[in-house]
Amino acid sequence: MAIKPIVVHPAEVLEQECEPVTVFDRKLSKLLKDMYDTMIELDGVGLAAPQVGVPIQAAVVDIDDHHGTIELINPVIIEKSGSQTGPEGCLSFPGLYGEVERSDFVKVRAQNRKGKPFVIEANGFLARAIQHEIDHLHGILFTSKVKKYIKEEELEELEG
Repeated sequence: MAIKPIVVHPAEVLEQECEPVTVFDRKLSKLLKDMYDTMIELDGVGLAAPQVGVPIQAAVVDIDDHHGTIELINPVIIEKSGSQTGPEGCLSFPGLYGEVERSDFVKVRAQNRKGKPFVIEANGFLARAIQHEIDHLHGILFTSKVKKYIKEEELEELEG
């Protein structure tokens, strides 16, 4: 188990377009495993490669539901609909939270760690987490979408 240090804002890697993954090898598998371990250790629900200093289009998402761990390599949103607004935070912005509007439904085409293409559909919180991580792969930070910042105490009240 390897916990990687999280890159925090204002690191340049967080605001750049990441390179598509073209080599699906052991190195990629190890990176994904380390990203998952890091995300779980820090109580996150998603982690993108640039957040551990690797500017490639790879992310992991796990909101602890029936989907389990979702590895997204070179993900592209091919369909989206609806709207939801809710609180978001980010491991690269410790202690910072804000209300963000996202699509309520997304259909995403991506590849798995072996390069095999797949499509996943997600609603609600899972759709939110996936969109947040895909944004990271394009240098888009949640802070650019915040409608209103939330204090940590307010966040606990919202989660009830």
